[in-house]
Amino acid sequence: MTLSGGGGGGSRAGSKKARVVPVVKLLVTDADIGEQEQVVPFKSMDLSRVLKLLEDPCSRDLMERHVRVLKKVAKHYCNGVPLKDLTHMFKMLNICAGRIEDHADYVEPMCEILKLSGLPFLKEKTSDEISYAQVVAESISQLGCLMRVPSSQVRIQICNSIIHFYNPEPVKQQVEGFHPTSENYKIQMAEVGGLAETMVLSLSLLENRLQEKLWLLRVLQLLSSTSENCKLMAKAQAASRICSRLNDPDPSGQLLFRSSEILWNLLENGPKEELINQLSNLECIYALKESFIKLLTNGYKHYDRQLRNDLLVIATLIAENHGPPMVESGFAKQLILFATFSEVKHHNPLVKSLKLLHSNEDFEMKKLLFNMIVVLSKDLSTIQFLSDGKVVLALFNYVKPNEKPGVHSWPAARFEDLQLHAMATLATVAPLLLEDYITCQGNTRILLFLEWCTSQDTFSGQGNCFHGVGGRGNKHAQMRYSLRLLRSMASMGDETVNQDLCDQGAINQLLGILRHSVNDADESEDTVLLEIKSDILFILASVCENDLHRKDLFGSEGVDVLLLLLKMDPTKLNSGLGHNKLMFCTLDSVWCCIMGCFTSEDYFLEKEGLFILFDLLALNLKSMNNLVLGILVEFCDNPKSISHIATWRGNKNETAAKLLIQLWKEEEEELCVRRDDYGRIIDAKKPLVGQFQEAQAVNPMPANCSSIAIMEVAENTRAKIYSVFSKLGFENLPGLSAMDYVTLSVISRYLDFKVGEVWSEIRAEIKAEGFKPVTSDQEALDVIAKSTENISTIVASHQTEMIDNYHQMELQEEQQKYAEIKTNHKQRELVMKSWDNFLARTSNYEALKKAKRLQEKSIESSRPKARPKNTTVHSTQIPLLNTTVACGRVVTVESTPSQLIGGPLADTDIALKRVSFRGGALQKVKTVKVLDQLNKHSVSCNK
Repeated sequence: MTLSGGGGGGSRAGSKKARVVPVVKLLVTDADIGEQEQVVPFKSMDLSRVLKLLEDPCSRDLMERHVRVLKKVAKHYCNGVPLKDLTHMFKMLNICAGRIEDHADYVEPMCEILKLSGLPFLKEKTSDEISYAQVVAESISQLGCLMRVPSSQVRIQICNSIIHFYNPEPVKQQVEGFHPTSENYKIQMAEVGGLAETMVLSLSLLENRLQEKLWLLRVLQLLSSTSENCKLMAKAQAASRICSRLNDPDPSGQLLFRSSEILWNLLENGPKEELINQLSNLECIYALKESFIKLLTNGYKHYDRQLRNDLLVIATLIAENHGPPMVESGFAKQLILFATFSEVKHHNPLVKSLKLLHSNEDFEMKKLLFNMIVVLSKDLSTIQFLSDGKVVLALFNYVKPNEKPGVHSWPAARFEDLQLHAMATLATVAPLLLEDYITCQGNTRILLFLEWCTSQDTFSGQGNCFHGVGGRGNKHAQMRYSLRLLRSMASMGDETVNQDLCDQGAINQLLGILRHSVNDADESEDTVLLEIKSDILFILASVCENDLHRKDLFGSEGVDVLLLLLKMDPTKLNSGLGHNKLMFCTLDSVWCCIMGCFTSEDYFLEKEGLFILFDLLALNLKSMNNLVLGILVEFCDNPKSISHIATWRGNKNETAAKLLIQLWKEEEEELCVRRDDYGRIIDAKKPLVGQFQEAQAVNPMPANCSSIAIMEVAENTRAKIYSVFSKLGFENLPGLSAMDYVTLSVISRYLDFKVGEVWSEIRAEIKAEGFKPVTSDQEALDVIAKSTENISTIVASHQTEMIDNYHQMELQEEQQKYAEIKTNHKQRELVMKSWDNFLARTSNYEALKKAKRLQEKSIESSRPKARPKNTTVHSTQIPLLNTTVACGRVVTVESTPSQLIGGPLADTDIALKRVSFRGGALQKVKTVKVLDQLNKHSVSCNK
């Protein structure tokens, strides 16, 4: 540090001390950092001269000199190769690679230079990584190409250098003026250069070289950790190349382990579908099969069991997408054997001495085998294997009450997991193996298990497994999968199964469970309980749908439960927990379990069930309207239902007919049917067709296929609304406005319009197919089209007439109202004028004013408080004091006649308010009589 002072300050320099300014050394070299890292100087080496020496034909035979120079280069760059020298370095490696086959002396210096590739490259500036990116990517790609060199030492060194990309050694010496590239730089450049694809292709060179192959598999294991490398490896058919060689001789066992790890990484990070296609050949499946069986029967280490399960998962993925090769190879049959050997006796030598332990790996394998059964069942060619393997019987071994811990071969928690998993598997497999299910008395087993689920014993589920969700501390998980299994069987529609369920008393048992769950329902019900209720309703609907006797068994008890469910809080329907599904199942049960049974229908009507359905319809839930209307159409066949429909009133006192017309209008608006502002028909040729239907082209279809016009009937609610009105009638319906009758005129002609629409489609199909009808057929088609158009025109004119009448009535009512207002106004003016004349003739006018003020005060004090809102005002007569002067004295009249006040809407204070015109109509004749009396008093006073 040096000191310096300011010298040119004049008087200021004499008054102040000179400032001390430190001198800072701005340049800091690597040697100044400290003694922790050793910094070595770096002198550039002219690699072009080395390349000239190696390439010169005159010096081609100077092998010893070449080796010495190459070793010198390796020693010079022992701390890393600068990015700018990579091109020359790999040119030297390629020259050596071409001469190794003839001169093995190049192996050692080449390996020393290759070793440098495992060190971090050196950069002078931060931007060098981007500037030299293309050079580095090509250099690393050439590194993979050097695997062609027929030298085990060179190949192993290449693999070792690539491994150091992912596990770099710490830098021991810092090169002055250079910095190592970032840790992930080489990995990124390897992806850009396509190193992974090159290394996979080199597998074919090492088929009989175990040591080199293991090194290469280590490299591929690291490369397969990224998705980009997995795509490159898949492009080189890595999955097929590796899987097909799983069983190559390997005393160390590393080959199978590393190969399975690579396959796992590929399936997890790479294009899964493409890779599975590569594995779905018989060669790969045979290799998987042999490896799995060897590990299952001979593996005794923890490591062997884990590897066995990994191979089983890979086999499951293949079976999910390509089942036939699994069957053709015999692997599917053996997997079914391994899945059931502990529950069913087999004489196959493969499982004769096989025994599962209570280890985690064996437990996981058991669940994987259950899952494999579900996957294999998707291929119908495996059904016979599943039947021969007695899969249903083996799985039913778990459908039994959970006893005390230790009784089963598995611990309690694991047995519960396997039990639920087995029942979930049965729900998929049992419908495919119907005969086996009946032979095993499946319905009886499930109903007995359900009885245990509803019993009050001390068992409580663990709820720790995937299938045990919501079952902790209860038996809900067991009940859920039992009912799911019954639902799968009932949905088959097999009469033998359904009849057996009824014979076993399933209807009463299921109704008891449903009633108990509905009565105990509260805000804490979860998705599991809602699914249980929905499944019970689905089973009951499937069993009772086509059998009157079963509907009788459902009876009033079932109707009461359904009514409770129909009264569900509407706000829950959009909760997302499953209430919406429960409501659908409830409506389905109403249709299948009640309709057709007169006693149940009458009981449903007696309990106001039809009112509940209309309340649900009034919610206007688009997803449910069609189903509710379908039920109402069915109920209309019962004569007792018509009075219920006519009696129903909504929240706004709307009638059923009003609600149905409103739904029709909304449906047509959604379908974009062309109507004017009053709901009149615009297009007489297509009175029912919406814009979406009209936009669909008419294509010729087979006779057994429904056309667009027919399919439209099932897709919206208009046909059902028309059916309900057909039972109610189209006239004398209460609660309808004139505009409603305009819409009703279209509804009444729905069937005619629909028939015309179908004939219009027939004409369009004939034209599209290029056929020309004969004259008589063409005349018939023209007559039909014309008649349909005439009906539309008639309906439209009728609608116009109704609208005109409606406007005329409105106009008449308005004119009548104005006339009444005008008459009342004139009568009030006459009364007020007579009253003013009377007051003017009075001599004691001041006394009259005083009396009026007293009267106003008395009226204000006796006037009632403000009436509550929505209270009807009735005609009131408040006594008024009328003061007149007769013969020089004051005469008091007790009250003003009510005729002066007016009608029921008259203001009680009208006699004192000269400007107000509110009030009812005045009665003209009676008022004149009162005025005559008043005039007589005034005449006598004047006399």
